[in-house]
Amino acid sequence: MKYIVVFITVSNEKEGKKIANYIVENKLGACVNIISKINSIYYWQGNIEDDEEYLLIIKTRKDKFDELVKEVKKLHSYTVPEIIAMPVLLGSDDYLKWIDETLDR
Repeated sequence: MKYIVVFITVSNEKEGKKIANYIVENKLGACVNIISKINSIYYWQGNIEDDEEYLLIIKTRKDKFDELVKEVKKLHSYTVPEIIAMPVLLGSDDYLKWIDETLDR
């Protein structure tokens, strides 16, 4: 799969916008959506945590993933940030072409 969607959770909107802008400015992703105030329940360091987070959804290509992870880890406040990718099985030709044009400029 050439195209992927990457999910990253962040602690607050300010951090999300900082990371999103960095991703787009550095052509690591063509677009980042920020979904506000999701509730995350997870296991961390022996405890069940219940936190409010923000979710970044990044549209990009698989060849950008390793650099995206490296750069996000530098900016992210979490010790172990969630950075996961899912393949794009299908997409409109125009949209996928736009991703390529955006990332290759």
